[in-house]
Amino acid sequence: MKARRSKVYFVDMRSTATNSQIARLKKSLHKAGVDSLASKGELLAIKVHFGELGCTSYIRPIYLKTIIDVVTQSGCLAFLTDTNTLYVGTRSNTVEHIKTAVANGFSYASMGVPIIIADGLKGANYEPVRIEGSALGEVKIASDIVNADALLVVSHVKGHELTGLGGALKNLGMGCGSRAGKLEMHSGMEPRITDACTGCSRCVKWCPAGAIKVTRKRARIDSTRCIGCAECIVVCPFGAIKVNWKWDAQFVQERMVEYAAGAMKSKRGRIGFVNFVMDVSPQCDCYGFSDASIVPDVGILVSKDPVAIDQASADLINQQVGIPETAVTSLRAGSDKLKNIHPDIDWRIQITYAEKLGLGTSHYQLVKLK
Repeated sequence: MKARRSKVYFVDMRSTATNSQIARLKKSLHKAGVDSLASKGELLAIKVHFGELGCTSYIRPIYLKTIIDVVTQSGCLAFLTDTNTLYVGTRSNTVEHIKTAVANGFSYASMGVPIIIADGLKGANYEPVRIEGSALGEVKIASDIVNADALLVVSHVKGHELTGLGGALKNLGMGCGSRAGKLEMHSGMEPRITDACTGCSRCVKWCPAGAIKVTRKRARIDSTRCIGCAECIVVCPFGAIKVNWKWDAQFVQERMVEYAAGAMKSKRGRIGFVNFVMDVSPQCDCYGFSDASIVPDVGILVSKDPVAIDQASADLINQQVGIPETAVTSLRAGSDKLKNIHPDIDWRIQITYAEKLGLGTSHYQLVKLK
């Protein structure tokens, strides 16, 4: 029996005077049906990552404004949204989060819609959602995402230090969970300090749990206080902190997918996805810097299937020739760039598990918009 294939609309990076990339982006939104997720007067949450201060790889505001202009033609009441972070940065509470969004180019003046941080002032506002997962029976989804009538998930696709791939599923699962939910998803991981540590204390300042101290010129982690957020791993300038899984890497990805299932539960048929496979950095946009893209810019994907759009995004990344002198060392077209930059993590776990939970299919038809 032939497997069902979901349509994924693809807009490449080419433009002409009569057929720009922006024009084809608009066309793809109509073709995929994500322009009609919410009707007049209904609330549409547009889930996006605003980027940390100093990050440069988040989605460019001009693209997001184009999407907003298309989806609000129905008369729906759209708002941009994200949730507060676990770590100590510029997005751990609503006030600083909105200030960061504005600094990075997202504001009511530039976007034409308000910004609402979905889990409240300090990340404590959530709705418990029952699911049928292998690990969790209930997840804590940010209140304003649950209460919205429809959801559009707009994601910057990149590598990720815990999940290998950061795309629609991660933006949906990790991104729609409250702070308590994020803690639940991260609780299977704790970092370890290697001999490369110099005792510089950068990780001490970044740790949100106060779990790291420097003694005798070496950082030490109190495992009873560590919340497993993994931020210290990336901020260490010497690569001295590594993942030391309490269980295997499957733990975080499966819980993340179960949170994605919770975020989707009340939105069946009223949820869409846009993936930007551009500025494909090796790590998340949660840091105050962005490393060089590991492959050339690929384009924009639109679908109603989060599994298909992430599988297509990963395939398009891996089909590229890697960029020399970046985090990727396997440059050959067709090699697994995501596995190469994070060799201890199998990013396919999230795809397989999401498919098992019925969130979508990894079989897709790529429809290139001309």
